[in-house]
Amino acid sequence: MRALLSVHDKTGVADLARGLAALGWEIVSTGGTLAAIAAAGVPVVAVADVTGFPEILDGRVKTLHPAIHGGLLARRDDPRHRAALAAHGIVPIDLVVANLYPFAATVADPRVSVAAAVEQIDIGGPAMIRAAAKNFRDVVVVTDPADYAGVLADLGGGGVGEGRRRALAAAAFGHVAAYDTVVAAYLRSDDPAFPLDWTLAGRKRADLRYGENPHQRAAAYGRLAPGSRAGGVLDARQLGGKDLSFNNLLDTDAAWGVTRPFAEPTVAIVKHTIPCGLASRARLADAFDAALAGDPISAFGGIVALNRPVDGETAARLAEVFFEVIVAPGFDADALACLAAKKGLRLLELAAPAPGGVADWDVRPIVGGLLVQQADGRVDDPAGWRVVTRRAPTAAEWADLDYAWIAARFVKSNAIVLARERAVVGVGSGQPNRLESVGIAARRAGARATGAALASDAFFPFADGLEAAAAAGVTAVAQPGGSVRDAEVITAADAAGLAMVFTGVRHFRH
Repeated sequence: MRALLSVHDKTGVADLARGLAALGWEIVSTGGTLAAIAAAGVPVVAVADVTGFPEILDGRVKTLHPAIHGGLLARRDDPRHRAALAAHGIVPIDLVVANLYPFAATVADPRVSVAAAVEQIDIGGPAMIRAAAKNFRDVVVVTDPADYAGVLADLGGGGVGEGRRRALAAAAFGHVAAYDTVVAAYLRSDDPAFPLDWTLAGRKRADLRYGENPHQRAAAYGRLAPGSRAGGVLDARQLGGKDLSFNNLLDTDAAWGVTRPFAEPTVAIVKHTIPCGLASRARLADAFDAALAGDPISAFGGIVALNRPVDGETAARLAEVFFEVIVAPGFDADALACLAAKKGLRLLELAAPAPGGVADWDVRPIVGGLLVQQADGRVDDPAGWRVVTRRAPTAAEWADLDYAWIAARFVKSNAIVLARERAVVGVGSGQPNRLESVGIAARRAGARATGAALASDAFFPFADGLEAAAAAGVTAVAQPGGSVRDAEVITAADAAGLAMVFTGVRHFRH
């Protein structure tokens, strides 16, 4: 029996080779893998000795030879294939262990040159893996070091069954497909056009207990993308509490994203991906108090994101409310001691977010397909907004309009956000009409709507929504404009004494 071992990730490869040799297998290998096996004292044959041809072109060509691929692709149950192997002196290969050059890790460094990236595009490895996987009934293919022990045990106990061979082949094709996806994305990174073939690549980080509901299976995958950097919730270090659920991860991602645009201490409280509380203050504890005041009823059982390390004072206030998850750049000793007492509370430590950072693509499944769009990462400048009413906003209203406008992009449409003094005081979201969203936001705000600024993620199609806001006490409005009834809405704003600006930009979030 012959095994071909050629891996970039050499984790466990020496032990695997030692186990194979003990079972009487002949081991063939290349380059650094061969050196690692030989250094472990295991007999190993160089691929060049099998092919009768040296490695050439700085290692670009090693295994691309009939003596290798004939041994991989020959069907053992086909007499013609067996005769061809015999005629050409080719020995069948029964096991392939391979993984690929670190392309994704290489291009994660923004300083890497195209030439250096291209040298990490593996050719022989994918060809060898695909050949072995195609012929899985006769060849076992292994691409993950985590499978070494199980395969070795099977080989020593009578052989690898067809079901396991097929599963390993599927994993091998997935390994190559993910690799090629990252390469393709890198090569088209400067092309604004959407490609004819769209693929996504991810690596499983965790199996989840279930999905949105107990009858749905679920797992979490980390995105493999060129230039991708850590910073998402899957990169967080969990310091305490139960395992994260599907819904926990969705809401934590949303909460963490809400804190990104803000440089000052900021706290976001999210429920069902919607920020029901958001505030920024000079002190983190005060920011939490203001965020909680935004909607203390909806906050129960929510997710809290803080963009500063949690101190003991803030932790004591957090501990007074039932939350599912708290995510922050860190927790001091007093905070950990306080929050660890809440056994079910999940504490996540995640590096402080860079202001404005968002995902590159927004991908949503529909039956039979995918919808793909650029993520809404636009940074808006209030200096470009246009005052359309007789009264211009005061300095305080400008600040509140800016705050409400930032928050509105994180609220599901039709989104209405009321803000005062760098805090959200009312949110209306997800309604089929904008008038209803205004009513919900005003009811949530109550007396705090008086003097508040309002942001609407899209234009007011009629004057009724704006009139309802004015009746609730709102004094300033930011909206994109662009309705055929803009003149009617502006007239209503002037009649109510409101200051209104058109941003010229819509931030719908379905």
